[in-house]
Amino acid sequence: MTDEPVEARPMTIPYSVLDLSPIPDGFEARDALANSADLAAHAEALSYTRFWMAEHHNMVGIASAATAVALGHVGANTKTIRIGSGGIMLPNHSPLMVAEAFGTLATLYPGRVDLGLGRAPGTDQKTALALRRTMNGTDSFPQDVVELIGYFAKDDDTPGKVRAVPGVGTEVPIYILGSSLYGAQLAAYLGLPYAFASHFAPGALEQAVQTYRDSYRPSERHPEPHFILAANVFGAETDEEGRFLKSSMQQAFANLRTGNPGKLPRPIEDFEETAHPAIKAGVAEALRISAVGSPRSVRAAIEGWIERYHPDEIIFASQIHDHAKRKESHRIAAEAMQVIEGVRQAA
Repeated sequence: MTDEPVEARPMTIPYSVLDLSPIPDGFEARDALANSADLAAHAEALSYTRFWMAEHHNMVGIASAATAVALGHVGANTKTIRIGSGGIMLPNHSPLMVAEAFGTLATLYPGRVDLGLGRAPGTDQKTALALRRTMNGTDSFPQDVVELIGYFAKDDDTPGKVRAVPGVGTEVPIYILGSSLYGAQLAAYLGLPYAFASHFAPGALEQAVQTYRDSYRPSERHPEPHFILAANVFGAETDEEGRFLKSSMQQAFANLRTGNPGKLPRPIEDFEETAHPAIKAGVAEALRISAVGSPRSVRAAIEGWIERYHPDEIIFASQIHDHAKRKESHRIAAEAMQVIEGVRQAA
């Protein structure tokens, strides 16, 4: 792995939202889903490109387990922003059922639906068994991705062919998600866009993006690679407030790593002083790709990522307890991207 920056490519950089529909302490799943729809409408007004939701199971602090259903709610409350998964954990489902679910979304909201796919179960082993009913250890992810792409293709009238209805002919764009070289290599081989989960697992970021770009095989729909950098943003009026808001996510990670997951905690002032050193170090590494603080600090962090990783797109996650503060954080990120783009265009 090298710390040398990858080759820059001039471009307009879209910015998007990754939402886990967090259930804050003191609230319920109904509140979280209402917040997600409201955040999506807010993001649409701020010119975000897409609004993705993530599949997680048996997590009392996340309301987006039935991701396609939640996206239907978001789609009904927005008009133009793209909606999609970041991602659907394909090993939990048959490709046909995923194609039918997202084909239905694409039929309801034509030209607005994306399908991001992950290889992990998105949960613990016990819950994965409850989802799949069997775990044979066979990794069929590449074959399942290809099968899924086929269900969205235009119908060729083959007798006896299994069709996704709705789904056939919708040509829903597919993205590969990952936090290791496996996803980067698969996305490059299939000629698909690739999103790296650097918002919680940045360890292999440099190597993954280099691998993806170096080995990319152009496809008909994607002649060039498209790398999406996932990043946290805790934007606020001041750096101090940004660090305070971030403490909710820090606590959530600490709780998860100590086997005590729960709802998104209320922010606290003294996480850095009270957390166990080993836990604090692990959380700091997991959340390394985070923009924290004032608009100036957020913009500086984003500029640093663009200079180092040259993403084709940035997708922002903002796990903040207070919904109004979360909306404000995404406003700060959007305005930072707009300023950066203005500077780039003027250069």
